[in-house]
Amino acid sequence: MATDYYAILGVARDASPQEIKRAYRSLARELHPDINPDAATQEKFKAVTAAYEVLADAEKRRMYDRGVDPRASAQGGGAGPGFDFSDLMDAFFGQGGGGQSQTGPGSRKQRGQDALIRLQVELDEVLFGTERELTIDTAVVCEVCEGEGTAPDTEVTTCDMCKGRGEIQSVQRSFLGQVMTSRVCPNCRGYGSVIPHPCSECSGDGRVRTRRTLTVKIPAGVETGTRIQLSGQGEVGPGGGPNGDLYVEIHEKPHPVFARQGDDLHCTISLPMTAAALGIEVPLATLDGEEQIEVPAGTQSGQEQVLRDRGVPHLRGSGRGSLTVHVDVQTPEQLTSEQRDLLEQLAALRGEEKPDGTPMEQQSGIFTRLKGKFSHK
Repeated sequence: MATDYYAILGVARDASPQEIKRAYRSLARELHPDINPDAATQEKFKAVTAAYEVLADAEKRRMYDRGVDPRASAQGGGAGPGFDFSDLMDAFFGQGGGGQSQTGPGSRKQRGQDALIRLQVELDEVLFGTERELTIDTAVVCEVCEGEGTAPDTEVTTCDMCKGRGEIQSVQRSFLGQVMTSRVCPNCRGYGSVIPHPCSECSGDGRVRTRRTLTVKIPAGVETGTRIQLSGQGEVGPGGGPNGDLYVEIHEKPHPVFARQGDDLHCTISLPMTAAALGIEVPLATLDGEEQIEVPAGTQSGQEQVLRDRGVPHLRGSGRGSLTVHVDVQTPEQLTSEQRDLLEQLAALRGEEKPDGTPMEQQSGIFTRLKGKFSHK
Protein backbone atom coordinates (compact mmCIF):
# COMPACT_ATOMS: atom_id res chain seq x y z
CA MET A 1 0.00 0.00 0.00
CA ALA A 2 1.46 3.33 -1.06
CA THR A 3 -0.74 5.43 1.23
CA ASP A 4 -0.11 5.40 4.97
CA TYR A 5 -3.39 6.56 6.46
CA TYR A 6 -2.05 6.37 10.01
CA ALA A 7 0.80 8.72 9.13
CA ILE A 8 -1.59 11.14 7.41
CA LEU A 9 -3.63 11.46 10.60
CA GLY A 10 -0.52 11.39 12.76
CA VAL A 11 -1.64 8.48 14.96
CA ALA A 12 -0.12 5.14 15.90
CA ARG A 13 -1.31 1.94 14.25
CA ASP A 14 -2.87 0.83 17.53
CA ALA A 15 -4.67 4.13 18.07
CA SER A 16 -8.14 3.91 19.57
CA PRO A 17 -11.23 5.12 17.63
CA GLN A 18 -11.40 8.11 19.96
CA GLU A 19 -7.78 9.06 19.22
CA ILE A 20 -8.42 8.76 15.48
CA LYS A 21 -11.51 10.95 15.72
CA ARG A 22 -9.68 13.61 17.75
CA ALA A 23 -6.79 13.66 15.27
CA TYR A 24 -9.15 14.05 12.32
CA ARG A 25 -11.16 16.84 13.90
CA SER A 26 -8.01 18.77 14.73
CA LEU A 27 -6.66 18.48 11.19
CA ALA A 28 -10.05 19.23 9.61
CA ARG A 29 -10.32 22.49 11.50
CA GLU A 30 -6.81 23.43 10.38
CA LEU A 31 -7.08 22.41 6.73
CA HIS A 32 -10.73 23.06 5.84
CA PRO A 33 -11.08 24.98 2.52
CA ASP A 34 -13.14 27.71 4.18
CA ILE A 35 -10.12 28.55 6.31
CA ASN A 36 -7.29 27.70 3.91
CA PRO A 37 -8.62 27.92 0.36
CA ASP A 38 -5.29 27.37 -1.45
CA ALA A 39 -5.05 24.30 -3.66
CA ALA A 40 -2.25 22.59 -1.72
CA THR A 41 -4.18 22.76 1.55
CA GLN A 42 -7.31 21.42 -0.14
CA GLU A 43 -5.35 18.40 -1.33
CA LYS A 44 -4.15 17.77 2.22
CA PHE A 45 -7.71 18.10 3.45
CA LYS A 46 -8.86 15.48 0.93
CA ALA A 47 -6.10 13.12 2.06
CA VAL A 48 -7.00 13.56 5.73
CA THR A 49 -10.69 12.93 4.99
CA ALA A 50 -9.85 9.82 2.96
CA ALA A 51 -7.68 8.48 5.77
CA TYR A 52 -10.43 9.06 8.30
CA GLU A 53 -13.01 7.38 6.05
CA VAL A 54 -10.97 4.20 6.19
CA LEU A 55 -9.74 4.21 9.78
CA ALA A 56 -13.05 5.31 11.31
CA ASP A 57 -14.84 2.27 9.87
CA ALA A 58 -13.96 -0.92 11.76
CA GLU A 59 -14.34 -3.23 8.73
CA LYS A 60 -12.40 -0.95 6.37
CA ARG A 61 -9.66 -0.57 8.97
CA ARG A 62 -9.33 -4.37 9.27
CA MET A 63 -9.04 -4.64 5.48
CA TYR A 64 -6.42 -1.91 5.42
CA ASP A 65 -4.42 -3.53 8.23
CA ARG A 66 -4.39 -6.77 6.19
CA GLY A 67 -2.85 -4.90 3.27
CA VAL A 68 -5.95 -4.10 1.21
CA ASP A 69 -6.88 -0.46 0.61
CA PRO A 70 -10.71 -0.39 0.65
CA ARG A 71 -10.72 2.90 -1.26
CA ALA A 72 -8.84 1.45 -4.22
CA SER A 73 -11.86 -0.44 -5.56
CA ALA A 74 -13.95 2.70 -5.26
CA GLN A 75 -11.39 4.62 -7.39
CA GLY A 76 -11.17 7.44 -4.86
CA GLY A 77 -14.95 7.81 -4.65
CA GLY A 78 -16.69 10.08 -2.18
CA ALA A 79 -17.36 9.46 1.42
CA GLY A 80 -18.44 5.89 1.99
CA PRO A 81 -20.77 4.28 4.51
CA GLY A 82 -18.18 4.42 7.27
CA PHE A 83 -17.72 8.20 7.01
CA ASP A 84 -19.65 10.24 9.59
CA PHE A 85 -20.40 13.58 7.93
CA SER A 86 -21.28 15.08 11.31
CA ASP A 87 -17.65 14.61 12.37
CA LEU A 88 -16.63 17.04 9.64
CA MET A 89 -19.28 19.53 10.68
CA ASP A 90 -18.32 19.07 14.32
CA ALA A 91 -14.66 19.64 13.56
CA PHE A 92 -15.32 22.85 11.65
CA PHE A 93 -18.35 24.38 13.36
CA GLY A 94 -18.14 22.98 16.90
CA GLN A 95 -21.20 20.68 16.72
CA GLY A 96 -22.69 18.15 14.32
CA GLY A 97 -24.82 19.15 11.36
CA GLY A 98 -23.74 22.77 11.04
CA GLY A 99 -22.72 24.09 14.45
CA GLN A 100 -24.41 26.88 16.31
CA SER A 101 -27.06 27.74 13.80
CA GLN A 102 -29.22 30.68 14.72
CA THR A 103 -32.97 30.88 14.43
CA GLY A 104 -32.70 34.65 14.36
CA PRO A 105 -30.63 37.54 15.60
CA GLY A 106 -29.38 37.42 19.17
CA SER A 107 -30.82 39.69 21.83
CA ARG A 108 -28.76 42.54 23.21
CA LYS A 109 -30.32 41.92 26.60
CA GLN A 110 -28.31 39.22 28.35
CA ARG A 111 -28.23 37.95 31.89
CA GLY A 112 -25.63 39.57 34.11
CA GLN A 113 -22.76 37.70 35.69
CA ASP A 114 -22.95 36.17 39.15
CA ALA A 115 -20.70 37.74 41.78
CA LEU A 116 -18.95 36.33 44.84
CA ILE A 117 -17.78 38.26 47.89
CA ARG A 118 -16.19 36.92 51.08
CA LEU A 119 -17.41 38.11 54.45
CA GLN A 120 -15.64 37.63 57.79
CA VAL A 121 -17.89 37.08 60.80
CA GLU A 122 -17.34 36.67 64.53
CA LEU A 123 -18.23 33.53 66.48
CA ASP A 124 -21.02 35.28 68.39
CA GLU A 125 -22.58 36.30 65.03
CA VAL A 126 -22.48 32.64 64.00
CA LEU A 127 -24.15 31.62 67.26
CA PHE A 128 -27.10 34.00 67.13
CA GLY A 129 -27.30 35.11 63.50
CA THR A 130 -27.06 38.70 62.39
CA GLU A 131 -27.54 41.16 59.56
CA ARG A 132 -24.67 42.92 57.85
CA GLU A 133 -24.57 45.79 55.39
CA LEU A 134 -22.40 45.27 52.33
CA THR A 135 -21.14 47.92 49.94
CA ILE A 136 -20.37 46.40 46.55
CA ASP A 137 -19.00 47.68 43.26
CA THR A 138 -21.35 46.41 40.56
CA ALA A 139 -23.05 47.16 37.24
CA VAL A 140 -26.48 48.77 37.20
CA VAL A 141 -28.84 49.89 34.43
CA CYS A 142 -27.78 53.14 32.78
CA GLU A 143 -30.27 55.80 33.82
CA VAL A 144 -29.63 57.91 30.71
CA CYS A 145 -30.65 55.32 28.12
CA GLU A 146 -32.55 52.97 30.49
CA GLY A 147 -30.50 50.02 29.27
CA GLU A 148 -31.09 50.55 25.54
CA GLY A 149 -27.54 51.72 24.84
CA THR A 150 -28.68 54.48 22.46
CA ALA A 151 -28.23 58.22 22.74
CA PRO A 152 -31.39 60.26 23.51
CA ASP A 153 -33.83 60.54 20.58
CA THR A 154 -32.01 57.80 18.62
CA GLU A 155 -32.64 54.11 18.14
CA VAL A 156 -30.99 50.95 16.88
CA THR A 157 -31.02 50.27 13.13
CA THR A 158 -31.05 47.09 11.08
CA CYS A 159 -27.61 45.81 10.12
CA ASP A 160 -26.89 46.45 6.44
CA MET A 161 -24.49 43.55 6.12
CA CYS A 162 -26.73 40.68 7.34
CA LYS A 163 -30.09 42.43 6.80
CA GLY A 164 -31.09 41.77 10.38
CA ARG A 165 -30.40 38.03 10.37
CA GLY A 166 -27.37 38.23 12.66
CA GLU A 167 -25.43 35.74 10.54
CA ILE A 168 -23.87 35.54 7.11
CA GLN A 169 -24.15 32.44 4.94
CA SER A 170 -21.77 31.36 2.21
CA VAL A 171 -21.56 28.39 -0.17
CA GLN A 172 -18.24 26.58 -0.63
CA ARG A 173 -17.56 23.98 -3.27
CA SER A 174 -15.55 20.97 -2.14
CA PHE A 175 -15.09 17.34 -3.14
CA LEU A 176 -18.15 16.65 -0.96
CA GLY A 177 -20.24 18.96 -3.11
CA GLN A 178 -21.66 22.32 -2.11
CA VAL A 179 -21.38 23.03 1.60
CA MET A 180 -23.30 25.95 3.09
CA THR A 181 -21.72 27.56 6.12
CA SER A 182 -22.94 30.24 8.48
CA ARG A 183 -20.97 32.60 10.66
CA VAL A 184 -21.81 35.42 13.01
CA CYS A 185 -22.09 38.75 11.26
CA PRO A 186 -18.89 40.71 12.04
CA ASN A 187 -20.65 44.04 11.66
CA CYS A 188 -23.40 43.58 14.28
CA ARG A 189 -21.82 40.66 16.18
CA GLY A 190 -24.93 38.54 15.71
CA TYR A 191 -27.49 41.01 17.03
CA GLY A 192 -28.97 41.85 13.62
CA SER A 193 -28.91 45.54 14.51
CA VAL A 194 -26.36 48.25 15.20
CA ILE A 195 -26.29 51.33 17.40
CA PRO A 196 -25.21 54.25 15.20
CA HIS A 197 -25.33 56.72 18.10
CA PRO A 198 -24.29 55.03 21.38
CA CYS A 199 -25.24 56.50 24.74
CA SER A 200 -22.46 58.78 25.99
CA GLU A 201 -22.90 57.56 29.56
CA CYS A 202 -22.56 53.80 29.01
CA SER A 203 -20.97 53.71 25.52
CA GLY A 204 -23.81 51.57 24.22
CA ASP A 205 -23.52 48.82 26.86
CA GLY A 206 -26.77 49.77 28.60
CA ARG A 207 -25.17 49.67 32.06
CA VAL A 208 -22.69 51.56 34.19
CA ARG A 209 -20.63 50.68 37.25
CA THR A 210 -21.48 52.13 40.63
CA ARG A 211 -21.41 51.34 44.33
CA ARG A 212 -24.50 50.28 46.18
CA THR A 213 -25.31 49.05 49.66
CA LEU A 214 -27.43 46.04 50.52
CA THR A 215 -28.25 44.06 53.63
CA VAL A 216 -27.49 40.36 53.97
CA LYS A 217 -29.07 38.18 56.64
CA ILE A 218 -26.64 35.67 58.14
CA PRO A 219 -28.48 32.73 59.70
CA ALA A 220 -27.27 31.15 62.93
CA GLY A 221 -25.08 28.09 62.43
CA VAL A 222 -23.16 29.07 59.30
CA GLU A 223 -19.51 28.07 59.05
CA THR A 224 -16.49 28.86 56.93
CA GLY A 225 -17.28 28.04 53.31
CA THR A 226 -21.05 28.49 53.62
CA ARG A 227 -22.42 30.47 50.67
CA ILE A 228 -25.54 32.59 50.97
CA GLN A 229 -27.29 33.20 47.65
CA LEU A 230 -28.91 36.56 47.04
CA SER A 231 -30.97 36.07 43.89
CA GLY A 232 -30.97 38.96 41.46
CA GLN A 233 -28.42 40.95 43.46
CA GLY A 234 -25.51 40.41 41.05
CA GLU A 235 -24.57 42.53 38.06
CA VAL A 236 -27.20 43.73 35.62
CA GLY A 237 -26.69 42.18 32.20
CA PRO A 238 -25.58 43.90 28.97
CA GLY A 239 -28.35 45.82 27.29
CA GLY A 240 -30.17 46.15 30.60
CA GLY A 241 -30.64 42.39 30.86
CA PRO A 242 -31.68 40.61 34.08
CA ASN A 243 -29.35 40.63 37.08
CA GLY A 244 -27.17 37.73 38.00
CA ASP A 245 -26.99 36.38 41.55
CA LEU A 246 -24.73 37.49 44.39
CA TYR A 247 -23.09 34.84 46.58
CA VAL A 248 -21.75 35.75 50.03
CA GLU A 249 -19.13 33.27 51.24
CA ILE A 250 -18.72 33.12 55.02
CA HIS A 251 -15.32 33.07 56.71
CA GLU A 252 -15.40 32.68 60.49
CA LYS A 253 -12.72 34.50 62.49
CA PRO A 254 -10.82 32.46 65.09
CA HIS A 255 -12.01 33.11 68.65
CA PRO A 256 -9.43 33.71 71.42
CA VAL A 257 -11.21 31.41 73.91
CA PHE A 258 -13.51 28.99 72.11
CA ALA A 259 -12.49 26.56 69.37
CA ARG A 260 -15.13 25.21 67.02
CA GLN A 261 -15.41 21.62 65.81
CA GLY A 262 -18.51 21.24 63.69
CA ASP A 263 -21.37 22.50 65.83
CA ASP A 264 -19.50 21.86 69.11
CA LEU A 265 -17.36 24.36 71.01
CA HIS A 266 -14.33 23.65 73.19
CA CYS A 267 -12.49 25.71 75.81
CA THR A 268 -9.94 25.09 78.55
CA ILE A 269 -9.88 26.35 82.14
CA SER A 270 -6.71 26.29 84.26
CA LEU A 271 -6.89 25.36 87.95
CA PRO A 272 -4.21 25.11 90.64
CA MET A 273 -3.70 21.61 91.94
CA THR A 274 -5.13 22.58 95.35
CA ALA A 275 -8.43 23.65 93.79
CA ALA A 276 -8.58 20.50 91.68
CA ALA A 277 -7.89 18.39 94.78
CA LEU A 278 -10.40 20.12 97.01
CA GLY A 279 -13.07 20.85 94.38
CA ILE A 280 -14.34 24.27 93.44
CA GLU A 281 -17.07 26.17 91.59
CA VAL A 282 -15.63 28.23 88.74
CA PRO A 283 -17.48 31.01 86.85
CA LEU A 284 -17.09 30.72 83.08
CA ALA A 285 -18.04 33.54 80.71
CA THR A 286 -19.61 31.80 77.72
CA LEU A 287 -21.11 33.42 74.64
CA ASP A 288 -24.55 32.83 76.20
CA GLY A 289 -23.59 34.45 79.49
CA GLU A 290 -21.89 33.36 82.70
CA GLU A 291 -22.03 29.66 83.64
CA GLN A 292 -20.98 28.08 86.95
CA ILE A 293 -18.70 25.09 86.38
CA GLU A 294 -18.70 22.56 89.24
CA VAL A 295 -15.22 21.02 89.51
CA PRO A 296 -15.47 17.99 91.83
CA ALA A 297 -12.74 17.20 94.31
CA GLY A 298 -9.97 15.08 92.85
CA THR A 299 -10.36 16.35 89.27
CA GLN A 300 -7.41 15.34 87.11
CA SER A 301 -5.78 17.34 84.32
CA GLY A 302 -7.40 16.48 81.00
CA GLN A 303 -10.83 15.73 82.42
CA GLU A 304 -13.73 17.54 80.81
CA GLN A 305 -17.29 18.62 81.39
CA VAL A 306 -19.92 18.89 78.68
CA LEU A 307 -22.55 21.63 78.69
CA ARG A 308 -25.42 20.60 76.45
CA ASP A 309 -26.99 23.12 74.06
CA ARG A 310 -24.24 25.68 74.55
CA GLY A 311 -22.62 25.13 71.17
CA VAL A 312 -23.43 26.35 67.67
CA PRO A 313 -27.03 26.05 66.41
CA HIS A 314 -27.59 23.41 63.75
CA LEU A 315 -27.90 25.22 60.43
CA ARG A 316 -30.29 22.61 59.05
CA GLY A 317 -32.47 21.45 61.88
CA SER A 318 -33.25 22.39 65.46
CA GLY A 319 -31.09 22.34 68.55
CA ARG A 320 -27.48 23.24 69.21
CA GLY A 321 -24.16 21.53 69.71
CA SER A 322 -22.38 21.22 73.06
CA LEU A 323 -19.70 23.20 74.89
CA THR A 324 -16.92 20.99 76.23
CA VAL A 325 -14.86 22.47 79.08
CA HIS A 326 -11.40 20.90 79.45
CA VAL A 327 -9.60 21.15 82.79
CA ASP A 328 -5.87 21.87 82.92
CA VAL A 329 -4.44 21.29 86.42
CA GLN A 330 -1.39 23.48 87.04
CA THR A 331 1.49 22.24 89.22
CA PRO A 332 3.39 25.01 91.00
CA GLU A 333 6.92 25.50 89.70
CA GLN A 334 8.36 27.61 92.55
CA LEU A 335 7.67 27.01 96.23
CA THR A 336 8.60 28.92 99.35
CA SER A 337 10.16 27.01 102.21
CA GLU A 338 6.90 27.13 104.11
CA GLN A 339 4.93 25.80 101.09
CA ARG A 340 7.48 23.02 100.63
CA ASP A 341 7.20 22.04 104.31
CA LEU A 342 3.41 21.86 104.00
CA LEU A 343 3.57 19.74 100.87
CA GLU A 344 6.10 17.40 102.48
CA GLN A 345 3.78 17.02 105.47
CA LEU A 346 0.91 16.24 103.09
CA ALA A 347 3.01 13.69 101.23
CA ALA A 348 3.94 12.05 104.55
CA LEU A 349 0.31 11.90 105.62
CA ARG A 350 -0.62 10.27 102.32
CA GLY A 351 2.38 7.96 102.24
CA GLU A 352 3.66 9.52 99.05
CA GLU A 353 7.20 10.45 100.05
CA LYS A 354 8.69 7.91 97.62
CA PRO A 355 6.22 7.06 94.83
CA ASP A 356 7.24 4.12 92.67
CA GLY A 357 6.01 5.68 89.38
CA THR A 358 3.87 2.70 88.39
CA PRO A 359 2.85 3.06 84.68
CA MET A 360 -0.82 3.76 84.09
CA GLU A 361 -2.98 1.31 82.22
CA GLN A 362 -3.46 2.28 78.60
CA GLN A 363 -7.24 2.40 78.87
CA SER A 364 -7.13 5.24 81.36
CA GLY A 365 -3.99 7.08 80.22
CA ILE A 366 -4.16 10.54 78.73
CA PHE A 367 -1.91 9.46 75.84
CA THR A 368 -4.43 6.78 74.90
CA ARG A 369 -7.17 9.40 74.80
CA LEU A 370 -5.04 11.64 72.60
CA LYS A 371 -4.21 8.71 70.34
CA GLY A 372 -7.90 7.96 69.97
CA LYS A 373 -8.62 11.52 68.89
CA PHE A 374 -5.91 11.55 66.23
CA SER A 375 -6.87 8.09 64.90
CA HIS A 376 -10.34 9.38 63.96
CA LYS A 377 -8.97 12.21 61.78
